[in-house]
Amino acid sequence: MTTRQLQTLPSTAPTLPALFAPDPQAGKRFVEFFTANIRNPNTRRAYVRAVRDFAAWWEGNQLGELQDIEPVHVAAYVETLGARLAAPSVKLHLAGLRMLFDWLVVGQVLKTNPASSVRGPRHSVKKGKTPVLAADEARALLDSIDTSTPVGLRDRALIATMVYTFGRVGAVTKMKIEDVYIQGRRTWVRLHEKGGKLHDMPAHHTLDEYLHAYLQGAGIAGDAKGFLFRTAAGRSGQLTEAPMTQADVYRMIGRRAKLAGIATKIGCHSFRATGITEYLRNGGKLEIAQAMANHESARTTGLYDRRNDQLSLDEVERILI
Repeated sequence: MTTRQLQTLPSTAPTLPALFAPDPQAGKRFVEFFTANIRNPNTRRAYVRAVRDFAAWWEGNQLGELQDIEPVHVAAYVETLGARLAAPSVKLHLAGLRMLFDWLVVGQVLKTNPASSVRGPRHSVKKGKTPVLAADEARALLDSIDTSTPVGLRDRALIATMVYTFGRVGAVTKMKIEDVYIQGRRTWVRLHEKGGKLHDMPAHHTLDEYLHAYLQGAGIAGDAKGFLFRTAAGRSGQLTEAPMTQADVYRMIGRRAKLAGIATKIGCHSFRATGITEYLRNGGKLEIAQAMANHESARTTGLYDRRNDQLSLDEVERILI
């Protein structure tokens, strides 16, 4: 791509690695892949990192040009990744390379995809690693929040939304005030999932209470198009119109957990896992949990099921020494 063309690229376009720069068509397809083909920002960041790392490895070893890449080179690179990264990370890097090279093949930049025949490391997960809270811990956390301020009302409502809807933090932070609505005489919530998909769920009665207390207490109920969960202006305690980011939510959870005396290192995803586990522990069905969590596969939902943690703990206590 020419210098003038590069200057007109979207702000989200990644920097062009030297490996793709000599061929204008390769440079154009590279940028199109990340700006037009990869829409999810998290996926884009991960794949950009993967491609940059491979390009740096290729250039550092002076192996030639883009057209010289062969499966043996990609396989050798995957071996080097295995020495410093976990299997899931290696598989993610390989997936990014495969998709980019496929895009270059379709654009007639490469004749074949050098990564298509390369196998990643074997990796099978039957149980997720996300830390979860017991029901009484989650209850204690919610009860510990001082709700005399708009920020406290916001934090309680936000945590409850993730727990009772099994919602991803990204789906929750994108919610607008109009996404809390009445249908059939009860409150419903609309989550903004990946790929622009909307996922509607009836609100648990506790969530219903917390959401309406927040909307009324923060004085934002009338701003239908405004973001639901908003940042605070410094230490003023007053809410702005800007939405909270995932990083904002993570920091908030850390502060709230510390004040509640919770030692478990929890994050945004912990409440999704906590809600699913408690639902299943109380007689819920896996296929219903899958639909509630908006998972494509029941196997993914099963990774959040941590009921066996308690069974294992009970068995360990049988060792009477």
